[in-house]
Amino acid sequence: MGRVAEPAPPAPAAARPEDGQPDPVLAGSVQVRHVDCGSCNGCEVEVGAVFGPVYDAERYGARLVASPRHADVLLVTGVVTRNMLEPLRRTVEATPNPRVVVAVGDCALTGGVFADGYGVLGAVDDVVPVDLGVPGCPPEPEAIVAALRRVTQR
Repeated sequence: MGRVAEPAPPAPAAARPEDGQPDPVLAGSVQVRHVDCGSCNGCEVEVGAVFGPVYDAERYGARLVASPRHADVLLVTGVVTRNMLEPLRRTVEATPNPRVVVAVGDCALTGGVFADGYGVLGAVDDVVPVDLGVPGCPPEPEAIVAALRRVTQR
C-alpha cells in the first residue's frame, strides 16, 4: 500500500473504455450517501475502508453525508430486497439532480449469490437507473476509490 502521504495516482480517463460514453461527472467535490439495500455487509466493510485513513477518499473530493438531500452521489450496496425497495426509491427521489448512482459489488450489479433468494427483487438497476458500477465480491477499496475519482475527476 505504501505511505499514506504518497502522491495521488493520475486521474482516471475522461471516457469509459467499455462504451465510449463520458463519465458521470459532477467535478470537484461530491457528497456521498451510502445505502445498504440488503447485503452481507462485505461491501460495507470496504466502503468504510475507502473513507478511512488509508484510502482517504476525501482527498479526492468525496465526503460521506447522512442525508440524501445533501448528497450528489449514492453508493448502493447489496441486492434490492422487498423491504428496501421503497426506501431506495425514496432516497433516489430525495437526492437532488444532478445525481450519480453507483452500484457497488456483484450483488448490486447482478444479484450475486442472493439473486434467486426469497425476498430479493433483483439488482439495483432493476429498480433505479445506475450510472456507474463497481464489480467484485466484495470490491477492493481501490476500485471504489477509482469510481469516485471518475465522478469527481480528481
